[in-house]
Amino acid sequence: MSQTPNTGKLLIAEPFMGDPNFERSVVLLCEHNEEGSFGLVLNQQTEITLKEIWEDTSFPDMPLYLGGPVEKNTLHFIHSLGELIPESILVAPNLYWGGDYEQVRSLLNIGKIQENDIRFFIGYSGWGAGQLDHEMKRNAWMISETDGDFILKTPVKEFWRSVLKKMGGKYKAISNYPTDPRLN
Repeated sequence: MSQTPNTGKLLIAEPFMGDPNFERSVVLLCEHNEEGSFGLVLNQQTEITLKEIWEDTSFPDMPLYLGGPVEKNTLHFIHSLGELIPESILVAPNLYWGGDYEQVRSLLNIGKIQENDIRFFIGYSGWGAGQLDHEMKRNAWMISETDGDFILKTPVKEFWRSVLKKMGGKYKAISNYPTDPRLN
């Protein structure tokens, strides 16, 4: 039986989803309503750094992540800085989405933001009205609770596996599924 996800939940791709955009992905659901859904893939780091997009930022080695296959020319961010960044939206315990870009740029330049405080994404994951609910009925995604500390401090290369292990039970067993079962 499928569940309907709420904002702030993690969507964990089933091991054999078959969609290369989301293979072994974990998506933070930032918005979910009758009009559609918006999320950010948390575990697809790119080779691009923030310095390449924001030339006047003094944090040159901060990596960018691929938030999803939609509008890869857009920049999004999540953080644990709360009210330090005006216009932020609380999506999970100690985890905020968006806010004032100029304030973020200023705080980066004066060293008030560390890499474990914030994560930047190019593009996003989007679903039209009812589309995510339909995928949930097909069991394409597993759902988990989360918080900012787990998201911002868990190593990216082990993120999918770490989320499943944290969920325990049958999910812990799924975390050991090989990427290609023929190699088992």
